[in-house]
Amino acid sequence: MAQSSSEALARPVGEGRSRTPLPGDGHGPGWSQVPQVTALFWGVKVLTTGMGETASDHLARTLGPIPAGSLGLAGLVALLVLQFRTTRYRPWVYWSAIVMVSVFGTMAADVVHVIAGISYPISAIAFSIGLAAILAAWYVSEGTLSLHSIRTRRRETFYWATVLATFALGTAVGDLTAGTLRWGYLTSGILFAALIAVPALSGRFLGLNAVAAFWWAYVLTRPLGASFADWMGVSTSRGGLGWGTGPVTLALIVPIALLVGYLAISHKDTPPEQSATGTTA
Repeated sequence: MAQSSSEALARPVGEGRSRTPLPGDGHGPGWSQVPQVTALFWGVKVLTTGMGETASDHLARTLGPIPAGSLGLAGLVALLVLQFRTTRYRPWVYWSAIVMVSVFGTMAADVVHVIAGISYPISAIAFSIGLAAILAAWYVSEGTLSLHSIRTRRRETFYWATVLATFALGTAVGDLTAGTLRWGYLTSGILFAALIAVPALSGRFLGLNAVAAFWWAYVLTRPLGASFADWMGVSTSRGGLGWGTGPVTLALIVPIALLVGYLAISHKDTPPEQSATGTTA
């Protein structure tokens, strides 16, 4: 039976949710380390992609590419260490790590293009191969790609490697359409806004595998958020609104903080086994 659009994006694999914690593998009592996928998940995700894009550009222009990259890498490592040290899903820790993945993922894609001189079509293909390799290794190792099974350090390692690859790939694809193909940021944003509906519709009407639908949408959130953020931040001579990358970054931090704060208080995206035991995130 075909899945509904919400099921296609909110349940990333074609297996039911397990409410029994898996062995912790040295990582706490086996609680889920990631949130439930809800409409708010996608909203916060898109905002973090936009904020990561403009923050990366602002830091690179203010500090220089190498100092900015070093700072981004240090922030990413620090927050991933903190995330891996948690014993369950905690909204502030998780989404802070996502923000830093967004910032550093943008820097990684830009370094490949600007410093290494690799074109966006080539880097997009390379990042696609890298993403496919990570997902294949994850599945071969664990036998599942389910977000609801991320209760061990090894599975969480695969998860964050996949997330980082999707950010780098999404950045390359967004820059490819806006710059190389000269479609501009606004047109690119509208394009990706339309394309992100395809996984949900394909899951509902064409029976697209749920894991493919989830990661397809997940990759597209990157160029979607980044394209609109760039459109707001870049100068009018480049087809933008000219608000500046710094102000746009600060403006996006506010709704991100408000939404994550709401999730932390309401537990709307807390995994079910944590909610059932009264565990707070």
